[in-house]
Amino acid sequence: MKAIVVTDQAAGTAGMRLVERPEPQAAINDVVVQVHASGFVPTELTWPSTWTDRVGRDRTPSIPGHELSGVVIALGYGTRGLSVGQRVFGIADWYRDGTLAEYAAVEARNLAPLPGDVDFAVGASLPISGLTAWQGLFDYGRLQTGQSVLVHGAAGAVGSMVTQLAREAGAYVIGTGRAADRQTALDFGAKEFVDLDNDALEDVGEVDLVFDVIGGDIGKRSADLIRAGGTLVSIVGPPEARPADGLAIDFVVESDRAQLREIVQRVRDGRLRANIGTTSTLDDAVATFNPSTRIKGKTIIRVRP
Repeated sequence: MKAIVVTDQAAGTAGMRLVERPEPQAAINDVVVQVHASGFVPTELTWPSTWTDRVGRDRTPSIPGHELSGVVIALGYGTRGLSVGQRVFGIADWYRDGTLAEYAAVEARNLAPLPGDVDFAVGASLPISGLTAWQGLFDYGRLQTGQSVLVHGAAGAVGSMVTQLAREAGAYVIGTGRAADRQTALDFGAKEFVDLDNDALEDVGEVDLVFDVIGGDIGKRSADLIRAGGTLVSIVGPPEARPADGLAIDFVVESDRAQLREIVQRVRDGRLRANIGTTSTLDDAVATFNPSTRIKGKTIIRVRP
């Protein structure tokens, strides 16, 4: 099968190559998915799991990409809940070969059914961004109706999901980003926008929840904006500063079939929309991941037409 592999951590996306690899086999509780579309998070090339297995052994050349949509073509021994021919979407295990390939072996529990009226490209754009937003807001942030949320990177793949889900939950959303991101953030549901290059972040005042996808100085300054009892949620590692009278939480997204069902149902209802910036083919993926200009939104690779 065709697949994208990486072998050189220092090279980043420039070190990606399109090669031929053996098709995967379904282990116990696995399914093999014929991949129709794949998502890719550029930061995964900095994750230890991309380069080594769980005991620290080198596992290159490894196939990156951990979001997928496609069709189940084989079931491993003991696999339940899915069937051959079923449309699915979800997340591949961090420590296993990923989804930038024609086929992927995935634990069945990491996948959910993809309704027939949801395009494969949309399905592949939802798992990491959607689950990260859902878990950060509701599992860790305990968001309540009427609260205020400061969403950093509100025009990005994760930030736009956070903005939409928070708005639907009845929160007042303030987005941040670059000046060029203002209208996109507002279109996704932010009520206000802070240009981090030109506006004073502190003018936002107190908020109940900060969803941080940036970290660094912005993350540290955000801690001072949390009102008593509020929460700073980070997906970029442990926060460098903590609220004076609140919680600071960092987390790594986990697959959850029930939450995937909730997310895709909102897409079907029109309450949630994907933020796809560009699409490409597997043959052109390496060039797509090394753009000459900034890409907004999620990059999706259509493995099959």
